[in-house]
Amino acid sequence: MTSVDPLTPRLPSPLQEVADERFARHGVRLLLKRDDLIHPDLVGNKWRKLVPNLRAAAGRPLLTFGGAYSNHLRATAAAGRLLGLPTVGVVRGEELAGRPLNPSLARCAADGMRLHFVDRSTYRHKHEPDALAAILRSAGAGDAHVIPEGGSNAAAVRGCTALGEELRDHADVAAVACGTGGTLAGLAAGLGPGRRALGIPVLKGGFLDGEIRALQADAFGGPRGAWSLDERFHCGGYARTTPALASFAADFARRHGLPVEPVYVAKLLYALLALTEEGAFAPGTTVAAVVTGAPFTG
Repeated sequence: MTSVDPLTPRLPSPLQEVADERFARHGVRLLLKRDDLIHPDLVGNKWRKLVPNLRAAAGRPLLTFGGAYSNHLRATAAAGRLLGLPTVGVVRGEELAGRPLNPSLARCAADGMRLHFVDRSTYRHKHEPDALAAILRSAGAGDAHVIPEGGSNAAAVRGCTALGEELRDHADVAAVACGTGGTLAGLAAGLGPGRRALGIPVLKGGFLDGEIRALQADAFGGPRGAWSLDERFHCGGYARTTPALASFAADFARRHGLPVEPVYVAKLLYALLALTEEGAFAPGTTVAAVVTGAPFTG
């Protein structure tokens, strides 16, 4: 098995209390679970989800999936560089193949990832065995260990239970932004009785409830922990924003000296403030917001 020593993390990640009168006046205590400080290259939940998959790969090349700005692709490419493993990134959008690489994909390429662009129809069917086999053949990666989009599978979910275990004695509610649902599935399982996990989806579509239930079934044989989703804060879809969200993120950064990652973390914090103002958290509640990433600077 390939060593993961180059991926030595800072764990448990720091827990930082935020003095913010907008929460305090409702009797809510806000903590930031700084998973963005776990590892400089595999930031936040990417470390927790990828390392179990890297162990399962046992030194084989890695193949995974993502869009043109995927944090997961960048993290997988970085892991390949650190471990000396070949990596292939299957990128959604065949039309991108003839264009200059954006900064995110350029970082993947610089870390040694071979990029393979596929049309959007093929990409949508990547979970089907025949479609996946065709992708592997066309990418010349038949021997690769396949990691799903976002890194969410049973191994990743089990890896994320440690996040809940780190928070169970510190927070009544642990909240996380959700893309594919793997982090929430593991977080909820690790929190223990009397605690609950809250997921804020950053994509629209209402599909995550079933995905999380399926992930927990694969990882644990059935449901674990108390969790819920609030679907209202995706702001139009993945990587979409609104003037109100952008203004909130800039203001939060000024107040607390924390640059706010815009795709996931901004929506999470924005949602928590809205929920606090709606009275969703009883006075005396401690809420921990998992900071799953940092802004990508190119």
